[in-house]
Amino acid sequence: MKKYLKYLFFISVIAVLSTSCNKWLTVKPQDGLIRDDYWKSKEQFAAAVTGCYESLLNPALVEELFVWGEIRADMVTSTLHTPDDAIKIMEDNILPSNSFTDWSPVYETINNCNTVLQYGPDVINRDPTLTDSAQNVYLAQAYAIRGLMYFYLLRTFGEVPLQLTAVSTDEEVQQLAKSSKEEVYNQIISDFKLAEKYAAPTYGSMDKDRGRITKYGVFAMEADAYLWEDKYDSCVIACDSIINTQKYLLVPGTTQTDWFNQLYADGNSMESIFELQFDAQALNPFYSMFITSSNQYVASTDYLTDAFYGRDPLGIKSDIRGENGSYVPTNGMILKYAALAAGEEYTVRTPDESYAHWIVYRYADILLMKAEALCYLNRGQEALDLIKMVRTRGQALDATIEVDESGSAEDMAKYVLDERARELAFEGKRWYDLLRYAKRDNYKNLSELSQAATINAPKNLIQTILNKYKDVNSHYLPINSNELQADKKLVQNPFYK
Repeated sequence: MKKYLKYLFFISVIAVLSTSCNKWLTVKPQDGLIRDDYWKSKEQFAAAVTGCYESLLNPALVEELFVWGEIRADMVTSTLHTPDDAIKIMEDNILPSNSFTDWSPVYETINNCNTVLQYGPDVINRDPTLTDSAQNVYLAQAYAIRGLMYFYLLRTFGEVPLQLTAVSTDEEVQQLAKSSKEEVYNQIISDFKLAEKYAAPTYGSMDKDRGRITKYGVFAMEADAYLWEDKYDSCVIACDSIINTQKYLLVPGTTQTDWFNQLYADGNSMESIFELQFDAQALNPFYSMFITSSNQYVASTDYLTDAFYGRDPLGIKSDIRGENGSYVPTNGMILKYAALAAGEEYTVRTPDESYAHWIVYRYADILLMKAEALCYLNRGQEALDLIKMVRTRGQALDATIEVDESGSAEDMAKYVLDERARELAFEGKRWYDLLRYAKRDNYKNLSELSQAATINAPKNLIQTILNKYKDVNSHYLPINSNELQADKKLVQNPFYK
């Protein structure tokens, strides 16, 4: 399998960009190393941008993206080996000391981006071979990654500090108060718009275009952000900016094995828009999370089959995205990150083969985001057409058709929500989808979120969880207690005071 992000600059740039300190911002060991000794050539500029991507491969970051996006919802359940802090999240017994409230891996990436944005523009004055267009492409990637990281923080914590300048010494670490959700969101859109203006449409090959953020990757991020704030017209425009290019296609679903291998086992498929590029030199944390006999997370198999994928009474047909596609029905293994080949004769990865990509955006996601926006624009038939495209590829069962063209906007939106569960299972989307759906119209659909949160909870905790979820502040994680001690301007999120 071809991999991108293999640069000779990697060792040197990581040395520059990855020393930790006692707060959430990872700082550089020597202030002068950045300002005087490093930013002299376009090669160093490129290496620093690569460092931003490499920081996305931090196992702690990727594990948090899964945990934040999945385990509070209904599709993942625990094992005897699930970390205690993960169990507490599943049971909605979340304390500020919980290790999964540690946002430092995200802010480390943000600080790497800040460093590129702050010092990169001066390289053009030192290296006459660096062009304006090349500089802008580098900066666009840093803006996009920073915006994406803040988008994860917004959806997970709500109000967070906005750090927009590079920190290179402990002395530069600022005491920062939280910014409001509106302020954080506006910064996200600002970053995405700057990235959109200058991002490259292509880097010359499919692998590079999936491993780096192209202009179309930025459109995907914008579509997601607009949908989060119910800006449906803007979401449709961003989605169409991808769809109308005809650069991306759904991987054929002719056979479950071929579909799985192209999309997940091999990665960088015709459907992919942006993937985190793990390989043999940069393994992901998925082996212990999903694969070994001591795996930490498994699929809630019976619930998934009955609630989403359905069962064919004759036992002939099946949705390729369900059993032996996304998960193994007999043991709940999450195949998307565990298998080298799927189907009934699936092959499981070994420790040195644990480099499944983390897919951030792919074409099916774009089609379903557009469909969701169209529901609320009273363009129901267009939404159904997009849903049908995704369902046809997945060989969805007729029994899971929920609505026709006569359905209400709300019914169609619920249909999209369920189709996203079928299509994007375990890809870090489910909790955010449920929260987005629930919070519309002053939390009109709060019950959908609450019910999902109780699916895998112990029976004796269900009513407690339902009562907690009535307070919408409980839908966001608390600020870690270590952050509160380090930054006296921070105030704990309201539910956890």
